[in-house]
Amino acid sequence: MPPTIDELLAKARQGLVRVEAVQAAAELLQGALLVDTRPADQRAEGGEIPGATVIDRNVLEWRLDPASPSRIEAATGYDVRVIVICNEGYSSSLVAATLQELGLVNATDVIGGFQAWRAEGLPTTKS
Repeated sequence: MPPTIDELLAKARQGLVRVEAVQAAAELLQGALLVDTRPADQRAEGGEIPGATVIDRNVLEWRLDPASPSRIEAATGYDVRVIVICNEGYSSSLVAATLQELGLVNATDVIGGFQAWRAEGLPTTKS
């Protein structure tokens, strides 16, 4: 029988050292790549994170794989610190695990996602 989504999520998180929103904010200031995968409607409603890189979920692996001809400029190597943030911290765990499978050994995600970021009073384009 195939795994349930909860089992798949638990497996993905086993390989991650997830970070709290405050730590993600500090790492962003130190040069980490904070990747916001929330859809446009969620960003419009909740606000954006200054300094975050927005990448649509459907192209994310191609934009962050250092070997991909479609990568973004910041995807300079497999050791880049990538912190993924979604709205609540679920899909970002799956993304971060996939990025690690691609060789991005420092990929992780934010516990609680954007909702935790906002609850901590961290900067957004909306108050």
